[in-house]
This record gives sequence, structure tokens and C-alpha cells, in this order.
Amino acid sequence: MSNKSSVFDMIGPVMIGPSSSHTAGVVRIARAAIRVLGSVPDSAEITFYNSFARTYEGHGSDRAIIGGLLDFKTDDPKIKDALKIAEEKDFQYKFKSIGNSSIHHPNTIRLKLVKGDKSIEVVGESLGGGVINIAEIDGFVANFSAQNHTLIIKADDISGAIAFISAVITQEKANIATMSVSRKGKNDLACHVIEMDSGINAITVEYLKSLSWIKELIYIPDIDL
Repeated sequence: MSNKSSVFDMIGPVMIGPSSSHTAGVVRIARAAIRVLGSVPDSAEITFYNSFARTYEGHGSDRAIIGGLLDFKTDDPKIKDALKIAEEKDFQYKFKSIGNSSIHHPNTIRLKLVKGDKSIEVVGESLGGGVINIAEIDGFVANFSAQNHTLIIKADDISGAIAFISAVITQEKANIATMSVSRKGKNDLACHVIEMDSGINAITVEYLKSLSWIKELIYIPDIDL
């Protein structure tokens, strides 16, 4: 997948904070992650890598990530007080930092989120100008921008799955912008990540969920992250 940025992206979003990479991008990573989870989490373990690990407190990335996990938008003034608000809400979180990881983008965050009996792990990268890449979900390669309507499908690795899913989306007249498929091993579960220029109907989402070989489906509509 290519993560192309326009001049409008790089001017940067309306935001709270001194740096689009360290604040707006961080908020968007968090807000994308809670949509993968399905709700605001009960608790979070947050690992900052490389540049983020060295600067997350001074540049406000700590407040930005907690604000995003509480579903504050990039321009929400409550981000400045996110740590205090989290304490008032009894939101449990822990920060970790790894300052020298050659396998990670300079501005990388790993989120381990828990809501009730559900947990997820998301790796996000802040690319500048508020643009992000969700690089991994639960160990699968993902690589989506969270700027489009996105389907995340974990399914049995069966022949014809990609063509079938594509055909269903085509019936909705939704143009596929990007698609990636990854798996952890031969004949293991495959993770399909599909970005679309327009949305699909709820009945189509429910139809795909009903298929026996589709084990989990997450649909993230086009939203302002």
C-alpha cells in the first residue's frame, strides 16, 4: 500500500498541541484503534518507540494518546487535561518507551487495549501533518490510513475468498481504494483490510458476518479521525 499525502494533508489539521506528528497524528491513531476495539477501552498499555519514546511527555503525546482513547477529536480543548480526565473516569493506563527500535518507524505507538473480555493490539505510525498508518492489528499486517471507509475481516484462508469479498463490495458500487491480505501461517486465519472510497450498507456488513468462514468483521465508516 502507498500512503500518499497531498499538500493539504501536510499543511496539517486543526488541532490542539504544538506538533501535528506528536499530537494530531497520535490522537488519530488512538481514535482509529478504539474503532477497531468497538468502544472506548477500560484500560490501555501504551508503548512509544524511537522519537516518540524520547519526546512523548515534552511534546504532549501522552495527553494526545489518552485524549484519543477517550474519543476526543484533534481540536478538542479537553486534550490538554486528558490525563486528569482519565483519572476522574478511572481509566487505567500504563506508558512504556523503547528508544531504539530499528524495525519501527520513528514515530510509532503500540496500543494494547482492553474492554471487558475483549482485547486488541494495534500498531500505528504518525507520518506527519496528522496523517497516520495503522500498520498492524493483532499481529497481522494492516497498513490503512483510517481516512476511508475500511473493512477489516479475519477469515479462514480459503480459496476464492478475496474474489468473493471483492464481488460483494462491487455489488454495493463501492470502489476499492486499497486491499491487503496477510496471514500468520499456511492455512491459518487471513486478515483482509479493504479501504473503500464510499460506504456499504449495514445489511451487507451483516451478510458478510453471517458467513461461516468469516470469523470477525470490523467496519469503520468514513469518520473524522
